Amino acid sequence: MKSVLVTGPGRVDVVEVPKPSPGPRDVLVRMRACGICGSDAYYVTIGGIPPRQGATPLGHEGAGEVVEVGAEVTGFAPGDHVVMNPLAPGSQLLGSGGPMGALSEYLVFRDAEPGRELRIIPRNLPFDLAAINEPMAVARHAVNRTAPQPGDTVAVFGAGPIGLGAVLGYRISGAKHVVVIDVQPARLEKALAIGADAVINSAEEDVAARLTELHGPGATVMGAPRAGTDIYLDAAGAPAVIDTALAAAKANATLGIVAVHKKPVPVDFGALLGVEPTIVTAMGYPQEIFQVTDDIVANQDRFGRIISHRFPFTDVLTALETAATPGAADKVVVTFD
Repeated sequence: MKSVLVTGPGRVDVVEVPKPSPGPRDVLVRMRACGICGSDAYYVTIGGIPPRQGATPLGHEGAGEVVEVGAEVTGFAPGDHVVMNPLAPGSQLLGSGGPMGALSEYLVFRDAEPGRELRIIPRNLPFDLAAINEPMAVARHAVNRTAPQPGDTVAVFGAGPIGLGAVLGYRISGAKHVVVIDVQPARLEKALAIGADAVINSAEEDVAARLTELHGPGATVMGAPRAGTDIYLDAAGAPAVIDTALAAAKANATLGIVAVHKKPVPVDFGALLGVEPTIVTAMGYPQEIFQVTDDIVANQDRFGRIISHRFPFTDVLTALETAATPGAADKVVVTFD
């Protein structure tokens, strides 16, 4: 079968590898779609994932079809459509330094159990949409970490896939009003299309002033004026986001950080004493990987808008290049015939 491997720094190839064989407790899945993550481009840049020796298989945002089950397997049958948990034990760190990557024609899941490595999905859920289950779980975990309450007002910085997924997560969680902040007009338009109540172009508008207009006035513990926003989420990863959010935050506001900051970000904690904010970070999806599946099934049209580009597996190298080019795409999904 064909599999996409990182074969050296800056080099990725489609190579022929042995097709995996399932044992009595294993499930063999034919891949039908795989999303491309920003981490995939990073793995290509650094030449794989140390301490793994040799080529590194790519891809961890997968959806597929069960084609063979071991004699001792229960809960799965050939023909089942499934999404996968790339961090579950039987997935062996799928596409993140383990022996398999979802940009392959087949995957085998060892000692597979329903709801652990794989979850069966309805047949009316398109495979390309199912493939964004993993990044949407990242977004949903970020939402859950900020503990939204019905009626909360929210500001999401960054209208990429994670930020847009968070918008939908806040909507589903009962947020009263969700604002998205970005500098790209096309991304802001997409945010409105999937359900944001308002958008702010931070390159052209005063974010704190605009949030005060949208969410009403708030104040610090000592009464200094601030925006009335309850929750801020950083899904952009720019240092200016932290500065802007904390400068606008009212007393007891929450700041969640799901974006990856590649350099340290200084924070003046002395200035925050009178705000008493809650600052939380979010990584992965301890419980959300299959929780979000139900959200996607129930809101297919809105989640589907997050996908910007689809490429067949025959053009997977072009798909990887497109996804890695700043501004060229938002969410890229590779489909298999």
